[in-house]
Parts: sequence; structure tokens; C-alpha cells
Amino acid sequence: MTHRPLPQRECLIRLLAAMVVLGCLASPNAHAGNQRRPNVLFLAVDDLRPEMDSYGVEHMVTPGFDRLAERGVRFDRAYCNIAVCGASRASLMKGLRPTPTRFTSYLTRADKDAPQVPSLPMVFKQAGYHTQSNGKVYHHVTDDAAAWSEPSWHPPTSSIWWALAENRALATGQKRGPAYESADQGDELYPDHQICDKTLDDLRRLAKQEKPFFLACGFYRPHLPFVVPQKYWDLVPTSQVRLPDNMFFPRDLPAAFNYTWGEMRAYHGIPKQGPVSDETARQLIRGYHASVSFVDAQIGRLLDVLEQLGAADNTIIVLWGDHGWQLGEHGFWCKHTNFEVASRAPLLIAAPGIAGGRVSRQLVEFVDIYPTLCDLAGLPQPDHLQGKSMHPLLLDVDRKHKEAVFTRHGGGDAVRTDRYRYKEMRSGGGRGELLGVGLFDLENDPQENRNVAEDPANADVRRRLQTLLQSARAEQGS
Repeated sequence: MTHRPLPQRECLIRLLAAMVVLGCLASPNAHAGNQRRPNVLFLAVDDLRPEMDSYGVEHMVTPGFDRLAERGVRFDRAYCNIAVCGASRASLMKGLRPTPTRFTSYLTRADKDAPQVPSLPMVFKQAGYHTQSNGKVYHHVTDDAAAWSEPSWHPPTSSIWWALAENRALATGQKRGPAYESADQGDELYPDHQICDKTLDDLRRLAKQEKPFFLACGFYRPHLPFVVPQKYWDLVPTSQVRLPDNMFFPRDLPAAFNYTWGEMRAYHGIPKQGPVSDETARQLIRGYHASVSFVDAQIGRLLDVLEQLGAADNTIIVLWGDHGWQLGEHGFWCKHTNFEVASRAPLLIAAPGIAGGRVSRQLVEFVDIYPTLCDLAGLPQPDHLQGKSMHPLLLDVDRKHKEAVFTRHGGGDAVRTDRYRYKEMRSGGGRGELLGVGLFDLENDPQENRNVAEDPANADVRRRLQTLLQSARAEQGS
């Protein structure tokens, strides 16, 4: 590949940024004395696919996300390691990949599945940081409790998702209310606004202390149900809502890869089997987009106060969605698969000494976040980590990072390279007999609409990717 020469000014900016950051990392005492270690604002968003204007999605109203993208580096090809919230968060926080016996479901607890290794917030706490968690950072309120300087905080109304009384009445016992709701109510009624309020109060308090902080803030939306104030629905006119053009199961793909999206079927108004109507699909997509804009407003509030406090220039900000989300593609909703749309998620990182407004198209995965934050803060990386620091990539967004990234869920494992996605489905949660193979040429079929695993022309590619996947399993002991 031929690269155009960088303008002299950009070369100088990159050189100075590299000198500053590498100088900080040269000595474990580099942040001692008058220079305070950088703070960390760690932002998690549930079920967030790259559905924002800065990622090229038309009609999205996301000035907060886009503002952060301008401040830092946007990763266009970032992948979770498992597409379900509890397991994805535990994997990221422990810096370990999921296996058939570790980090397997939404019920995963990091402190139960990997108690022998320190988590990301624990490493910062041990380095003298004040660590704090607000909202949905882990799936369980009490997970990894020893890693936080204060008990994890959750809003008191986190179980009241619906604003309208008639919808709350439908959510009784094991029943759930409707999958979406628009109500003419103020933002303050909703849990994510309350999480933001609490985080803003903490920012104002912690910015005055001598100790640096690691402040984690996790938002619930756009997780189901898509319940946000009417004004955010008004940002998404029905005329702008488009159904995906591939609402069908991929051609020539074994039925073992089919998925019934049971999570959403538990909501009132969603059929227990079969597809949703086109009208329901449009409302679901509209509600998802409205929910993204609602969380975006909270991101904007956080950035405002961080700048008002004068703390933005010495704060590392990392924002990630715990996995993607299917909005009708392949006839699927929710996550729980190894398809591109469920595995790919947004990742934005801004940090002192890192030039903003840049985009990296290198393959990265969520186990890379832990070592990256250690490097940016000048902390030693624990020996157990299975990811690779993205710090060099933050300095040079075109630098080669990885040949492949790996995802898994249930009995399925997948490897994603620059051009291909290869996946296998096995019985026994991934440890039994092979039930099916999928291979997608993402250069010619970016939506993964046709399996080409059985095409003789792809035999060499299939063997190579199968070997990559087998090697990854062996390294993880699975």
C-alpha cells in the first residue's frame, strides 16, 4: 500500500505527542512530583452499535459522541470478544478472552470466573487512584467490589423502565412491558439521566482532590426496552426510518447458526415466534435511534462539566459499547451471535498527548483496552493480559495492530481478518462436535448475506482461518 507523505505540521504534532507520552512512560515515577497522573473517565454504553453520525450513519443526532470523536481517536473496526453484556464486560475488565467455561453469559461475574487476576479498576486502585463505579459497569451490582474505593452506585429507579402507568402495569411478575415507549416526560425521570447526575457530582468532587480518579459510568440505554422521552423520538421522524435490505437468513449457511432472539420476545407486543411486522420493526429501529440520542445527551453533559472544571486536558476518556445489536439484519434482533453487526461496537479514546479527530481502521478487540489504559496512565501491565496495547496505534492510526480478532458466543467461535469472517458452531457450548461452518468474504459481501465456505475457490482461505481459530483456542486452553 502506498501512503501519502504527511504534511510537515502533522508530522511535528505526531512527533511531539509521541515524545510526551513515551517520556511519561519511560519511568514509573514519571508522574511523581508536581505532575498528577491522568484521570480516567470510563464510559460504558449497553447494546450500542456504531450508530452515530461520526460513524457515517445518516440522520443520527449524536453531537456528544461526535464531539468526543473529534477530541480523540475513533476506531472503526473494534470488536467485542463476546456479544452478551455480562460476559463482555467481565472479559474487558479482566483482560482475558472468553472460553466455553469462562465469561459465558449475561449472568457472568468477573470476580467468580477469574478471581485470581486483578481487574482493570483494581490495578488503578492499587496505583493510588480513587476508583468509582456509577450505573451499569458490570452486570452485577456487587461484582468486583474490592476494586472500587466506594461501593458501586445504581439509581434507585433502575427497575422502573416505563414512564406511563399503563405500561408499568404490564410489567408484573415475570412479564415485561412493551419493547418501546415515547412519553412526554422530563429527562430527570429516567435512570440514565440520574446516572449522569451522580457522575457529574462525582466529577466536581474528585477534580478537587489530589488523588487522580478512575471514574466509571455505565448507561443502560439503548438496551431494551427503548424507553426515552418523546423529544428524542421527535429527532427520528418515521419517514427517515429504513428497514435493512437483508432481513433474511444468509444463503447457504447451516441452520445451526440460526437465532431466535428470545430476549426481545419476552416483551409485550412481540410475537413468541416468527418475525415482527414491518410496522413494529420500524418502531423498534426508531426507538433504538431515539435511545442512542438520549444517551448522547448525557455524554454531552459529561464533556461540558469536564471542560468547565479544567480537567479535560488531563483526563483519558474511553467510550465503548459492550457489543453491537441486530436491528433486523438476517431477520435477527438483539445480540448473542458472531455476526459482524453483533460483534462490532464503537470505541472512542481521547487522552493527553494524543491528537484528536483521527480514525483508525485497524482491527482491535476489547481485551486490548486494559493494556492500553495501563500504558496511557504509565502503569505496568499485569502478566496475565491477553490483549495488545493500542497505545502505538493512538500515535499512528495506520500502524498495523493485529492480523485477526476473535469473538465467541454459546457454541460458536469466529475469527475476523481484514477481509474475511470465519465461524464455527459446535455442540456442548463449543466443546463438542462441529455442527456448521460459515465463511464470509466481507470485501464482496459486507453484510454477510452468503456463506462461501463450501466454494472450492475458498479452500485455502478456509484452512488458514480454521488454523487461526484452532491456535487461538489452544492459547486460551479451550
